[in-house]
Amino acid sequence: MPELIMKTPASAASAGDRPNEGHGRRLTAAFEALEAFPALAESRNRVLSLVREERSSNGKVVSAIESDVALVTTVLRMANGLASKQKGKIASVPEAVALITPEGVEHLARRARVFDFFERTPGWDAAPERFRLHAVATQAVADRLARELDYPHRDELLTSALLHDIGKLVLLHAYPAYPAQIHGEARTPEARIHRERRELGVDHALVGGVLARRWGLPNSLATAIERHHSDDAEGQAAMVRLADMLAHYGHDQAVDRNALLQAARALAMTPAGLRELMYSLPYAGNGKRHVDPCPLSTRELDVLKRLALGKVYKQIAHDLKLSTSTVRTHLHNTYAKLGASDRAQAVLIATDRGWL
Repeated sequence: MPELIMKTPASAASAGDRPNEGHGRRLTAAFEALEAFPALAESRNRVLSLVREERSSNGKVVSAIESDVALVTTVLRMANGLASKQKGKIASVPEAVALITPEGVEHLARRARVFDFFERTPGWDAAPERFRLHAVATQAVADRLARELDYPHRDELLTSALLHDIGKLVLLHAYPAYPAQIHGEARTPEARIHRERRELGVDHALVGGVLARRWGLPNSLATAIERHHSDDAEGQAAMVRLADMLAHYGHDQAVDRNALLQAARALAMTPAGLRELMYSLPYAGNGKRHVDPCPLSTRELDVLKRLALGKVYKQIAHDLKLSTSTVRTHLHNTYAKLGASDRAQAVLIATDRGWL
């Protein structure tokens, strides 16, 4: 774990603070304060509603959890506490939800502290919502990058994208002067991280990595968080770095053009490819993620795909070189597996869950 104990700069202290109080004590107190970081009430309520539905999909539950960083950290910490040594660490929300079960998710959601956007949140003010919005925006860009670059660890990447700035919450709680006085006139992510290092001796990325390890999260997540502002970032950290910059760009915030090009090059993305992505990103849909395994066999799915195209039994049978009675059997089994009463409902369910 990186050494964080050093003298607190005077610029970080406010009236009433002890000027010789070290980083260690401040940061430890801030780490403990993060235990009470609240979730958006609407996010919590959606999770509760979904897990209580009779036929709710894991994909919808995952999406609701991923709308809020506090919920993400809660389920990840619980899952990693339950995971066996043989299974290894849990690095994504879909894995965590599968392990905890809907009943476990409901229990965690019911106990979660919450805030309402229209009400003052003691101890945090407007920080939870500002943080949530940037985290979700960065995740959306990371999802687009994962699809563009065919990144194999998509679910884990989306988790690290959501948590990449968790260290900012620690610094916010540790230092009353953060971020306004610490960042000063710095506007780009690179300029701000430089100011943090100069004024505090640490930065939010380093602190976030320490917090992730403190929470028992996988080292791959902690490393991506810790290195997402590094010039030599690779792999998942490089993906998060570029996603973070593009999220700032998408919200009309300042970005360093040279740093943006450098981050793209680290992922073997050409300037032309980066320009195209920057142009299309505000207009493109994020795309749905589907984490529920398809219960249909390959042949049942073939039949349903043709049914979705409006084909009748005889046409489907001809296409697949089957008898019409076999087609009927496949569809009967499909309806039973999906809990559908007819072809229209079966197609709707399969399409919504990304199997068609």
